[in-house]
Parts: sequence; C-alpha cells; structure tokens
Amino acid sequence: MQSDQQALDTNAEAMSSKFSGQQWGLLLLLAAINFTHILDFVIVMPLGDSLRHQLQINPQQFAAVVSAYGIAAMLMGILSSSIVDRYDRKTILIGSFGGFVLATFYCGSAPNYAHLLVARCLTGLFGGMASACVMAIVGDVFTDRQRGRAIGVVTSSFAVASTIGLPIGLWLAIYFENWNAPFLAIGVLAMCVWLLAIIRLPSLTSHRAGVHRNPYKQFVSVVQQPNHQWAFLFMLATVLGTFTIVPFIAPYVQANCGRSASDLPIIYAVAGGFTLVTLNVIGWATDRFGAKPIFIFCAGGAVIMTLVITNLPNVSLFTASTATTLFMVLASGRIIPAQAMMLRSSDPALRGAFMNLNTAVSHFATAVGPLITGSIVGEEYPGGPLTGFALAGLIAACCGCAAIAFSFRLRNFLPNTTNGIEIPQHR
Repeated sequence: MQSDQQALDTNAEAMSSKFSGQQWGLLLLLAAINFTHILDFVIVMPLGDSLRHQLQINPQQFAAVVSAYGIAAMLMGILSSSIVDRYDRKTILIGSFGGFVLATFYCGSAPNYAHLLVARCLTGLFGGMASACVMAIVGDVFTDRQRGRAIGVVTSSFAVASTIGLPIGLWLAIYFENWNAPFLAIGVLAMCVWLLAIIRLPSLTSHRAGVHRNPYKQFVSVVQQPNHQWAFLFMLATVLGTFTIVPFIAPYVQANCGRSASDLPIIYAVAGGFTLVTLNVIGWATDRFGAKPIFIFCAGGAVIMTLVITNLPNVSLFTASTATTLFMVLASGRIIPAQAMMLRSSDPALRGAFMNLNTAVSHFATAVGPLITGSIVGEEYPGGPLTGFALAGLIAACCGCAAIAFSFRLRNFLPNTTNGIEIPQHR
C-alpha cells in the first residue's frame, strides 16, 4: 500500500514538472523578448572596427559605448527591484519593452557618437527593466520543480543570439555598408515581439497578494552575510574575466590579425554554434560531476585562451575561428557551474533579492570591463592596429584566476540546523 502511494506521489511530481501548452507559449514569448535585448547588447561588440572608422572614434570612446548599456542596466535593475512588484507584470513589461524598441530605433538612426552614447544608455535602462520583469514572471508562473528548466529556456536566448543573431547582424552591416543596419533590423523584430506581447501576454497580478519586505531591509539582509559577499566577488571576477576582452576581440582580429569584416560572420557563427552545443554538455557535466570541478576546468581553460587570443599575430581564418571558439566555449561554459555554485551558496529565504543583486553585479562587470580595456588599448595611428591588448588580456586572466580562488571560499547553504537556525557549510 505504501509503495502504491509512493508511486502515485512520484507520478504527480512528474506531472507537475511538465510545462502546459500555455506555459510553453509564455516561455517562448519571454525568450523572444530576452533574445532581442541580448542581441542589441552583444551586436555592438563585433561592430567595433566599423564604429571606429565610420564615426571616427577611438578605443576609449568605443569602450564607453559598450559600457553605457551595462551601467544603465545595472542601475535600472537595482531600482526596478522595488517597483516591479507593485504593478501588473504585463504593464511593466509592455511599458519597458516598448521603451526599448524606441531606444533601439534611436541607435539605428544615431548620426554621431554623442547620440549613439545616449541611445545606448536608454536601451540599457529599458532593457534592464524588461529583463528584471521577465525573470520575475518566470518566478511567479512556474513552480519550484519547473523553474530551473524555465530559466534555462529563457536564458538560452543568449546562445541563440550569439549563434544566429550576430552573424546575420554582421552580414547586414556588410551588405548595407553601414553599422546602423543591424540596430534597425533588431528594432523591427523587437516591435513585432512587442505587439505580440500586447496581444498574448496575460495579466499577471498574483504577486501583489503577498506580503513584501521593505526593500532596504532586504538589501541589508542580503549583503551582510559573508557567504553572499564572497559570492558577489566570485561573480564579479568571473564576468570581468570575460568582458574585459570580449568587446575588443573583433576590432583586434581585424586590425591586428589580418582578418576582414567579411570574416567576422564566419568567426562568430562557428564560435556561437560550438558554444550552443557545448553549453548543454557542460550543464550535464555539472550535474554529473559537480559544479566546482567543472568550473575550475572551464575557468582554467578560459584563462589560457585569454592569453592566447590577446596575443594572436597575423593568422589565418581557421586559426582566428579556432581561438575565438575555444575562448567563447570555455568563458561561456564557466558561467553554468558558477551560477549553480552561487545558487547553492545563497540563503533560500533571501534568494530572490540575492539574485537581483547578483544580476546588478554582473551588469556592473560588463560595464567596467570594457572601460578598463579602453583605458589601456591604444592605436598605432588613427584607425590602425591596436596596442596594449596583451596587457588587457593579462588583467582578464588575473580576474579569471581570482574567480577560481574565490570559488574555494563559497559555502553551500545546507539545511543542517542548530536551534532551528540553518548554517552554511562547506560541502
């Protein structure tokens, strides 16, 4: 009798973990929203050499263009954490994503550097709020047994953007001989997704029925825990190890490695394709062998490839594609076990606020990394080969090594209790 009951419970749990048709529709819509704002963020990086020549900007100005999005998204992510819970999720998402659409069209029509910088700030502001709202909806609609896979579906849009979106965007820039073309195309796509969201996205207000903590007290509760502090340092170093050099890979490959603009779609398509496949393998390996050993393997490999790719001489298309692919696979792959380690280290009672702050830390790193490199990298002559990229690679490698060191300071938050208090412990 007991075994029959256990079988029924197991079957009920399996059924509860499956997505309904309505949930799948919502997930795909949220993934499409994520895809457009992520593509808008990453497309500016491989356009670096075109921006340098067509807008006549230097590496420092290009770094500011890249960083503007991350800084604005970070600020809006922190501010919106106390706003998104007060209104209908649909209202917030439609409003913020509509602002993102307009800001993207502004990017596509920016006549000079000053307008482009303002446009990137606006896309970051609205994109940051839309991103926060997307994750809030996932938390509201999907159960604990569904949430991991739901987040995986939504965040897989990053790999799709890198695999499909980047090569198409670069091809449009080459075909129309103008850097504006990819932004106009993203704006059209985002507008279609926005109209679909207006029609298909249901009203979501169930979160307003709960009791919400004071945002300031919740913030203090999160940051005062030592384990959370180590987790934030861990994520900061990990993301800095990637975004200190990623925005300058395309300009460096063109200016220093002898590759042309027409080679970039091939390089990014190959790198994105391999990354999309290996992310699933790394995710499986993380579950099978544990997060820490997989992180150390990927992070160590990423450090090596960072030093390789920032010291490439004039190379063939095959060599440039191979080096970029290995770096992107390892740098992207280390994020999966890193996120798993951070989730296990966080206090379950504060996990929502912890993840909001973790996202803000990530945005901060994506903004600071290019600024660091922009302050180091120079030009032999205006529009010519870049100098100082090897030093930037050394700094990125040091950040990667620091992330490995910080990983040993993270503790799993285990449900062992003493007088009813949960204690974080090393596993």
